[in-house]
Formats: sequence, structure tokens, C-alpha cells
Amino acid sequence: MSHQKILILDFGSQVTQLIARRVREAHVYCEVHPCDVSSDWVRSFAADGLLKGIILSGSHASVYADETDRAPEAIFDLGIPVLGICYGMQTMAQQLGGKVESGQQREFGHAQIQLHGDNHLLQGLGDANGQLQVWMSHGDKVTELPAGFKRMASTPSCPIAAFADEQRRFYGVQFHPEVTHTPLGHQILQRFVRDICGATPDWVMADYIAEAVEKIRAQVGDEEVILGLSGGVDSSVAAALIHRAIGDQLTCVFVDHGLLRKDEGKMVIDMFAGKLHANIVAVDASEQFLGHLQGVSDPEQKRKIIGREFVEVFKAEAARLKAGGQGHQGATFLAQGTIYPDVIESGGAKSKKAVTIKSHHNVGGLPEQLGLKLLEPLRELFKDEVRELGVALGLPPEMVYRHPFPGPGLGVRILGEIKKEYADLLREADAIFIEELRNFRDEAAGKTWYDLTSQAFTVFLPVKSVGVMGDGRTYEYVVALRAVQTSDFMTADWAELPYALLKKVSSRIINEVRGINRVTYDVSSKPPATIEWE
Repeated sequence: MSHQKILILDFGSQVTQLIARRVREAHVYCEVHPCDVSSDWVRSFAADGLLKGIILSGSHASVYADETDRAPEAIFDLGIPVLGICYGMQTMAQQLGGKVESGQQREFGHAQIQLHGDNHLLQGLGDANGQLQVWMSHGDKVTELPAGFKRMASTPSCPIAAFADEQRRFYGVQFHPEVTHTPLGHQILQRFVRDICGATPDWVMADYIAEAVEKIRAQVGDEEVILGLSGGVDSSVAAALIHRAIGDQLTCVFVDHGLLRKDEGKMVIDMFAGKLHANIVAVDASEQFLGHLQGVSDPEQKRKIIGREFVEVFKAEAARLKAGGQGHQGATFLAQGTIYPDVIESGGAKSKKAVTIKSHHNVGGLPEQLGLKLLEPLRELFKDEVRELGVALGLPPEMVYRHPFPGPGLGVRILGEIKKEYADLLREADAIFIEELRNFRDEAAGKTWYDLTSQAFTVFLPVKSVGVMGDGRTYEYVVALRAVQTSDFMTADWAELPYALLKKVSSRIINEVRGINRVTYDVSSKPPATIEWE
């Protein structure tokens, strides 16, 4: 790859991925790697001359603690700009001769920093009083500047809230410019990577297609590829990209486990077989999945069963395709829709730098079990980049910009035991909710409520409630509506949907879905709740 690049060293912050996303939003390529890479590794990474700058992330640790992580010393000898964020600023200070101490007063949340003097990073960003709104999250602070550094900003409880050595182009900020709570944070990071580092803004998805197609063709040659097509954004875009590169050498396997959204299978088949003319094998395994899930109510156990059965079904189809026949010489590659956050999380888990909050559920081990080579054409991309790529490839926006859908499907939106009856009821109720979100427009925003929410869905509750319809008593099931707004899915607010919209959705579900007589709305934010219920 010939793109200029930024190296982000991850010290275990939960928001390191946001740094990378902001850099990519400035159309500059970047990579995230664990902070404990060696100086030799850093020099090797920079050997091609494309490394333009380095960013050091935050951390839950303290730089003065025993066995604390330090940045590889080579980063300060390369002659390229370095930006330290929170812990990254503190380790830069300590490693270059400054001092860091535990603060008597911690800073968590919104803060106003006072800017001091001129500097390339923050100049002109303050208000008329030289103040800038930022987001803080720290207990330690820099108390003595390293030689050659000047203070750029302060708060009443943190006298050195930002510093700089302009000659060496080393910068440190105690606040977090990567989070949306720092309103001008994206400008600060863009200024660093494009102005200070001088990186070329050439990371554009429409241009990336040709590069990715060439790479796939070089890797695959004249061999054949199979891909598990779930209907989700990642696998759909991966399939479209690979098909663009190698055409009929790709076969997609679509497994219906009985827990898909309404008409999802039909939409996927119509798109890939009908419009893209891709080879696609559809497998209805709903009875197999639902049979194994009978009587199981624990959410983790449900996930494991669904993952296990998917592997079994896919292995059977892959073995048939691998053996050749029906015009196939035999597949030798397995394609997966792995994206960059999966890669980062896997790396973080191996290095044990981050505090684990959750694990992703990509199907692991399949390449080894099937004896196939692995093809992951999206592994360098974030979700928003995958969506941009999908549109550039010609996939319909309504498919590419659909709300996230969990790998286990409706299996984790049916609380408790999964039954076909429950899945059928939930499918119908959820379809009504999504349809009305798409129909109901906020004129002030100029968007539908589907576009104004980041994720919306219906949850089936394993309880019955008394109702009355006409003059008769009913005793039927309850569903909950869930809609959230978020920029990063790490935190989320429940969406304040209009009462008129909720009223219509509730009325339609109760009148049109026989078996449901009560609709509730979830008004929990994340944290303390999660977005999904299971």
C-alpha cells in the first residue's frame, strides 16, 4: 500500500478506535498497534518513508505505577511529529524528563481549558476569551514540563492541560479530542495529521475500489472463493467487492437460521443473484437451529449454539463446494467480512492492554477447520468506510445503511427460550416498527426517524399480560421497542421518538399482530444499560 500513514499506539484506552476513525475521516490512512511494540518494529514500520506521524492513546493506568507501559524510545528519534493524548501526553512527559503526579482533584467530563500563547495545534480554536471546551477523563497530571516544551493550555485543577515542543513537533493534550464531547476535537486531529504531519488526504473509498480489486486478484489468482453471506453490511459489501474482482470464482452461501428479519432472505437473494448475478447457495436450516435451541434460555448458551450450528451448516456446504462439481474446480479460499475494529480488538485481547468490555462474534477457526486460505478484503476498514465502499460498489443505500443486526439475529431479541411462534410474532412487530420509522419524517431535521436513530428494533418479552379487545378479555404477549442515538455505540442515549410515532406503531402492532396485546418503550441509556437486551 502506497498511502502515507499515521501510527497510533494503543495503551489500552476504550476509545483508541475513535482516534483512528477521526484520522480516517480526515482521509488519512492510519493503523492501530499495541504500545509495547519494540523500537526495532517502529523503525521497520517507518522504513518505507510513508510514516508521517505518531499518536499515543490514553489508558486506564498511571505512568508512575510499577511495570507501566512506555512508548518505544524510537518514536522520539524519527524526526516526525508525535501527539500524546491523556496518558499518551503523560508518558511523553515522563520519558522526556518531565514529571507526572497523581492529582488531588480528578477531572471527568466537560471542561473549559484556557489557551496560552501561539502554537500550531490549538491556535485560533479558542473563543473570544481564549477558552476551548473539551472532554477530560483523568486523575493524574503533568506537573513539570520536559526540557524544550511550553505550556499550551491549563484548567484551574490542571495547570498543564496541553504542551508542545514546536521545534521537534511534539504535542500533548490532557483532554480527549477523539470524542464527540470535545466539539472541535476533529479539527484538532485533522490539523495534526494534515497540517503538522503533512499527510496527503488520499484515503477515499471511491478510489480504494481499484486498489482493493487489484489486491484480491493478486491474492486469489484463478482459484475459487466461498463466503458466508449473512445479509449484514460487512458480508454484503465483502461479497460485492470480491465479486467485482473475480466474478464467478466467488460462491456465496446464505444460511437462514430462522432468526432473520422479515423478508431478509428474499432481499439478499434478489440483490446478489438477481442484480449482481453472483453465484449464491441458499440453505434453509431453520428447523435445525430452532431444534437445538429448544428449552435454552441463557443468552450466552444461545449464542454458542447458533454459532456452532452455523459452523456445521457452513462446513457441510463448503465441503461440497470444495470438492468441486457443478462447474466448480473446488474452493480454496474462505472470505470473511472481518473489519478493522475486529482486528484491533483481537490485537488488544492478545496484548492484554485494554480492559475487556465485550468480544466480537466473528466465526473463528473456520479456515483451519475447512483447510481453506483466508480472504478478508475489509480488514483495513471501519464500519463507516465499509458503508461508503458499499455505496460506491453500487449496493442500494437502504441495504448499506441499515441499522446494525446482531450475528445471532432475533435469537438475542427473544428473551428466554426461543420458539418459532415467538420469532414469527417478533418478525412482524419489528417490521411494523421499522416501516413506521422510515415513514415518519422530522421536517425540522429533514430526515426520517429511521435515519435519525442509530439502531432501532423490537424485543420479545417472555411474559403475557391481560388486555381487552372489543368486549373480550385477552391474555397475550408483550414486546418492547428500543431506539437509540449514538455516534460510536460505546455510549448511547434512548431516542426521544415523537408520541404520534409511538402511538401509531403501538396501534398497528396490537391490531395487526395477533398474539401481542401490549407494547412498551425502553427509555434506558448506555450505560448503565446495553443497547441490545441480551
